[in-house]
Amino acid sequence: MSRFDLHSHSTCSDGLLKPGELVARAAQRGVTTLALTDHDEVSGLVEARAAAEQQGMVLIDGVEISVTWNGHTLHVVGLHIDPENHELAAGLNQVRSGRRRRAEAMAASLEQAGIAGSLEGARARASNPELVSRTHFARFLVERGYARDLQSVFRKYLTGDKPGHVPHQWASLEQAVGWIKVSGGMPVLAHPGRYKLDNAQCGALLTQFKDLGGAGVEVVTGSHTAQQFATWGRHARHYGLLASAGSDFHGPGESYRDLGELPALPNGCVPIWGQF
Repeated sequence: MSRFDLHSHSTCSDGLLKPGELVARAAQRGVTTLALTDHDEVSGLVEARAAAEQQGMVLIDGVEISVTWNGHTLHVVGLHIDPENHELAAGLNQVRSGRRRRAEAMAASLEQAGIAGSLEGARARASNPELVSRTHFARFLVERGYARDLQSVFRKYLTGDKPGHVPHQWASLEQAVGWIKVSGGMPVLAHPGRYKLDNAQCGALLTQFKDLGGAGVEVVTGSHTAQQFATWGRHARHYGLLASAGSDFHGPGESYRDLGELPALPNGCVPIWGQF
């Protein structure tokens, strides 16, 4: 198992474990350097850092920012950010306010499909009232019997033209990269294999990301296949981007991979942790 896990979530966004619990699980599983990268939120970092000190681990201050790029929703992870930077804080607050409006619109869409009480249900499953996400709606739908598990929720609801899906304008790529960089952080394109982009779009995205100051790309991540590890390793090398690895762990039984359950980077990749 990898000693580095540079993408994880706590209850401060849409994870199932509190920051301290997340750190304890990571330590138990042999992770020595963990990044907490909650969605558009940094409030869990103080607790996580204190827990990491007790465990003798390195805790990297991180965040995952939601982005709209050419009509596609993407995520950019920031590693080694300064969570107290005012520009970053203002940007994240802007994104969170958009999340509140989206949650209300998602609930209205589900209501039209005959599913009542989803907003209250999602909020009840969110420890942070400012971070009601699709995952919280998905957990509500599973618990009410509308789907078997989280994966099947997203086949029936919350995406594309399905009930609960609401188009939304997140931060721009330029804004997200800028907020991370001004806070002293390293911008990393998160789980790129999840985005429905053709070769030309991938090239355009990676070129723009690098030109804006992007530092790395997640090559090894929970939702990538072995073939995608190789593909994004080649992209990282071609565009001169550092390679990152992170489980994108949200909670036991919900994630593609557990904390630290990551293979080695493909040959030829330059690991981003070499810059820490």
